[in-house]
Amino acid sequence: MAEQRYQAVLAVVSDGETVTDVASRFGVSRQTVHAWLAKYEAGGLENLGMARTGRGRVRIRPAARSRR
Repeated sequence: MAEQRYQAVLAVVSDGETVTDVASRFGVSRQTVHAWLAKYEAGGLENLGMARTGRGRVRIRPAARSRR
């Protein structure tokens, strides 16, 4: 899941895709993509549920579970 968020953010930030196109491709709402972008801009990979390990590798953390 965190990898999906990262790929979606990169598609918007680096590739110049629209939020609408990215949301459609990843099966989420535009609001969700905007939230991921805000988290990424505020704190980088760590805020997307990914953390860098000591040697430049990326470890994916499990997504928080919803209490619905």
